[in-house]
Amino acid sequence: MSTIKALNDLTDVTRDQVSEHFAPERRIKKLFTVSEITSKIRKSLEHEFPYTGIVGEISNLRVPSSGHVYLTLKDKGAQIQAVIFKNSARKIKFELKDGMEVIAFGSITVYEPRGQYQLIIDDLEPKGIGALQLAFQQLKEKLEKEGLFDHAHKKPIPFLPQKIGIITSPTGAAIKDILNIIDRRFNNVEILIYPVKVQGEGAAKEISEAITEMNTLPDIDVIIVGRGGGSLEDLWAFNEEIVARSIFNSTIPVISAVGHEIDITISDLVADRRALTPSEAGELVVPRKDLLLDVIEKCKTRLFQALLNKVRLSRDNLTRVINSYAMKQPFVRFQRLQQRLDELGQRLNLQVTHTVKSKWEKLLSLSGKLESLSPLRVLKRGYTITTSVENNQPVLEVNVFKKGDKIKTQFFKGNIISEVL
Repeated sequence: MSTIKALNDLTDVTRDQVSEHFAPERRIKKLFTVSEITSKIRKSLEHEFPYTGIVGEISNLRVPSSGHVYLTLKDKGAQIQAVIFKNSARKIKFELKDGMEVIAFGSITVYEPRGQYQLIIDDLEPKGIGALQLAFQQLKEKLEKEGLFDHAHKKPIPFLPQKIGIITSPTGAAIKDILNIIDRRFNNVEILIYPVKVQGEGAAKEISEAITEMNTLPDIDVIIVGRGGGSLEDLWAFNEEIVARSIFNSTIPVISAVGHEIDITISDLVADRRALTPSEAGELVVPRKDLLLDVIEKCKTRLFQALLNKVRLSRDNLTRVINSYAMKQPFVRFQRLQQRLDELGQRLNLQVTHTVKSKWEKLLSLSGKLESLSPLRVLKRGYTITTSVENNQPVLEVNVFKKGDKIKTQFFKGNIISEVL
């Protein structure tokens, strides 16, 4: 009714126009199939939005085995399906998660089999923070949890390496700085340069492979990995996980020398030693030869002086011994010892004689006491001892005998056997 009222209010609208308004089929000159109209809608969308940026929150994130990434971008009022094809997904440095707010760049099209419009994403960055910065933070947290930054895993840098491996670009300023510093500080060191790309596509893989290959050489004492300064994008090869794990797995100590002092990369955190600049890497890897020679010269002087003092002291001691009384009259001490030995012998003889005499007197005393108690002493005075022949027991009273018993009488000298009558 509102439509009719509106039409009646229009003075310039004819009856034919009204009729045509309510019968639009009369104006349709061609009918479309579903595929045809969907294709036209797709072309219209692609023409209207050839490339656009959309802010939204990621949800329903899926990464099938094909490597393509499917997700939904949404806000409070609407949502749109999106896809990141495999080649574009490889370029995204940070990890996508549900709930992350992002800015997606790409073209809007229609997925014709479902008649659903979608966003084909070519590039993606987190909202409020750079993509590379977020990727750096994510990888840093991951490797830190795994313990790749722990000081317990840091290997000591050799004090004076015989052979140094350098992994960097052969045309950059970094290699010149490192070589100049090493040559100025200690020009006798052997250096092996492994040329690699230090930025751009494939740089991280080359650096990783170079570290692995350096570890197959038996005579490399230390490895320097680095490059000169640049933007975060320029230094990104040294923030890749593949490089970090190669450094961590290296059996040879690694010095990371990337960028300037303010530049901190994942390689710096994993390496056994971080150099603030490539020039400092040259200073860290070898000592100054002139200072070493100076130290050696001082040590040689101190050693010579110590040996000289030792010789002097030994010579003084030898002179003192030579001039001593014992060395001038060596037999005097021997004679004194002989005299002392004679004295000790005499004392020993006296002690033995005294001891034997004392023991002999004690023995005689005991013998006298024993003699006084001997029954033979009684027999010697005319007494006898009578015993029973049967049991050889002394007889103390006569009533124990009966006629026919035999008794033994012991005299001082000899004995007799008698029979009781």
